Amino acid sequence: MPGGMATIDITQSHRLSLDDAKAKAEELAKSMETKFGLSWKWSGNTINFEAPSGAAKGTKGEVAVTEKDVRVAIDLPFMLKMMKGTIEEKIKERLQQFA
Repeated sequence: MPGGMATIDITQSHRLSLDDAKAKAEELAKSMETKFGLSWKWSGNTINFEAPSGAAKGTKGEVAVTEKDVRVAIDLPFMLKMMKGTIEEKIKERLQQFA
């Protein structure tokens, strides 16, 4: 990720087809869009997202899907760093769908 290390970096292996994994990644992106006002778009097998405004403003990240795993990397703005643990738990919960 450009600009240094991601605040949150979680990889979950999966046994899905690439298409199924991408479909689940898109569900994840859509739920984040609804909850946090993130805007996102596909770039190859990676969803890039960011929060241009709202409570999560300044949050940037990606959901990268491969044949074997899905990796969520999120860079939190300073204001949200104290929420890191909570956010990480929520992402891990969502990634269980890929297991």
